[in-house]
Amino acid sequence: MTAKSRIIAIAASAIVFGSFAVTSFAQEKQQFFPLLTFRTGPYAPSGTPWANGFVDYFKLVNAKGGINGVSVLWEECETGYATDRGVECYERLKRKNGGATVFQTMSTGITLALTERGAADGIPILTPGYGLSESADGQVFKWSFPIAGSHWTSADTQIQYLGQKVGGLDKLKGKKITLLYHDSPYGKEAIPVMNARSKEHGFDLVAIPVSHPGVDQKAAWLQIRQARPDYVLLWGWGVMNSTALKEAQSTGFRRDRIVGVWPSGSDSDVKGVSGADGYSAVLVLPGPGFDSKIAKEVLSTLHAKGEGAGPKDEVGSALYMRGLMNAMLAVEGVWRAQEKFGKGQVMNAAQTRWGYENLNIDENRLQLLGLDDVMRPVVTSCKDHMGPSYARAYTWNGKSWETSSDWLEADTKILTPLLKAAVEKYAGEKKLTRRTPADCQS
Repeated sequence: MTAKSRIIAIAASAIVFGSFAVTSFAQEKQQFFPLLTFRTGPYAPSGTPWANGFVDYFKLVNAKGGINGVSVLWEECETGYATDRGVECYERLKRKNGGATVFQTMSTGITLALTERGAADGIPILTPGYGLSESADGQVFKWSFPIAGSHWTSADTQIQYLGQKVGGLDKLKGKKITLLYHDSPYGKEAIPVMNARSKEHGFDLVAIPVSHPGVDQKAAWLQIRQARPDYVLLWGWGVMNSTALKEAQSTGFRRDRIVGVWPSGSDSDVKGVSGADGYSAVLVLPGPGFDSKIAKEVLSTLHAKGEGAGPKDEVGSALYMRGLMNAMLAVEGVWRAQEKFGKGQVMNAAQTRWGYENLNIDENRLQLLGLDDVMRPVVTSCKDHMGPSYARAYTWNGKSWETSSDWLEADTKILTPLLKAAVEKYAGEKKLTRRTPADCQS
């Protein structure tokens, strides 16, 4: 395997952060977090800031004394956003350094490949805002956690925002809407929710797939030009997004009639793209946060000392903030588990799984973490491994993203029936039974 890896050891933390780190981590307790990243290939413009957000948060935690004195240890393994390489990285890292605490796949395709492996190995799989949407049901998916959102919640809040743009969801009746989606497990996740919303509101939906990596969209935009939809919903990734916006300009389709989701709402999707002004994207939390408390803390604590993982100007960008949030959730599960199993102790994967299942990151906790200005509270349970899911819309003005909606909460009336049907199908196919109340306490 040619996976690129990076390991940050306790000694390095001591060197970087001086005597404070030496004192805090004198006992060399380390909590190991593998990172399946993609800094190379066609999706690197999206994967790199996401990965840098992860690393900077881990560095920040160590600079502040670790997780109650337990240092964060991590290692990157390069997947190139390829499922087979993601599986290789998982197998390589799952037993290193005392065992993996948790895996975050950073890919829906890799998530599908690791869902059963994680359950068999007893290792949590975290997919905040992506992954397998039905894994929100913790009574069937004991080891999977789409905390704070999924692709289904992205699709739902995207339609809610579109309803706001036209003056109400009832005004969608009779509209022609095209779903332009990445032909991958990620892009296909949008379809069930779009079909349900189409039936609910009476709009005509046409779904057009775009093959990996998304640079050839001529045929798709010819179809859009001929169909003349009222709106295009963009579910792209990496280079597909900027290509779509360029094709829209070439065909004369108004960019303010295109609405994306979080994988289509980063700086790399719009910067340098002539005519991208007016394009909007609905981002399951968080969105861009250049002026956020956490971004300022990263700049003052890490970049001021030349210790940032990437360029200074990406701190606060949408995908960077997503990396910060993902790392925060990984750490908070350990912090929560320590409350039950031993403060200041290294948690094993099973103990940490309990932590992810019993999160209560309220407003006070978010304030303490410096994330209250970019996130909503996060609560999970045995029954609900996702919790409430919120999103906000942002519109590109040619120079920066402007907030263009209040918080939008995913509608359980739309999602619950889909979730129930999908979970029953999955459990039936895999011959799984629901967890007992006693198991929920374990």
